[in-house]
Amino acid sequence: MITELGPIITILLDAFWAAVAALGFAVLFNAPRRALPAILLAGALGHATHTALVMLGASVEIAVLAGAVLIGLLGELLQRRMRIPRVVFTVPGVIPMVPGSLAFGAMEKLLRVLTAPPDVAAELLARASVDIIHTGFILMALAVGISLPILFRHQKPVV
Repeated sequence: MITELGPIITILLDAFWAAVAALGFAVLFNAPRRALPAILLAGALGHATHTALVMLGASVEIAVLAGAVLIGLLGELLQRRMRIPRVVFTVPGVIPMVPGSLAFGAMEKLLRVLTAPPDVAAELLARASVDIIHTGFILMALAVGISLPILFRHQKPVV
């Protein structure tokens, strides 16, 4: 239904709701008030990047990686500009991309394996395994994406 609105409207709506989710987690984690607009921006831009890439045909894992890298880069930039730790921006920004429903579905399928007949249980186990693998790759993409910009940070030599 939401994709019938057109790609631009879909991406804008997705960015709006991701920003709301990021803001909610930022408030839950007691982020400084002056950081809230930047957290909104990080959540919206990261998730909009993810949605746009998926709409263009990229895999979900690659799209999540790209969105998380963007959030990581924003975290680096905002850390220097606002003198607030980067995790204040990156963690609430990537939380809307955490694959909660995918992981929940995988666990539900695993629990249904216990009471299913053997032929149905094998199919449920196979589908749960695929969902668990996708969940793991998405979580790795989030972690790598927000950490990658740290590797390219210019640091002064210790000596």
